[in-house]
Amino acid sequence: MNNLKYSRQRESIKKFLAERTDHPTADTVYMNIKEQFPNISLGTVYRNLSLLAEIGEIRKINTGDSADRFDGNVKPHYHFICKKCNQVMDLKMEDLNQIDQIANESFEGKIEGHFTYFYGICPSCLEKKEDK
Repeated sequence: MNNLKYSRQRESIKKFLAERTDHPTADTVYMNIKEQFPNISLGTVYRNLSLLAEIGEIRKINTGDSADRFDGNVKPHYHFICKKCNQVMDLKMEDLNQIDQIANESFEGKIEGHFTYFYGICPSCLEKKEDK
């Protein structure tokens, strides 16, 4: 954020995301940031989330059918997306960096990284299904 003007609101959004592991939607971020900045608009939150994602300070997670989620952890890691409740969770697993090497072997350009999402049914939704 070298040439970017400092913003207390933007820093609060970044801090809020850094303290969470549940990958909130923009609406959730807005509702929580609004407690600290009552006059903030939803548009301001969306603009700041987009900017922070664009400059690599946060990660935007597109879940397909539901609202985008945001992650304050930009270190390489993997996500699981539940097809029932759309919850996004971090997967604690070894990194799959060998995929980059495999992809490079069949590509004339240069692979520099990857994003991988795993889909299925989360433990909570599985438990609900078994309870029925």
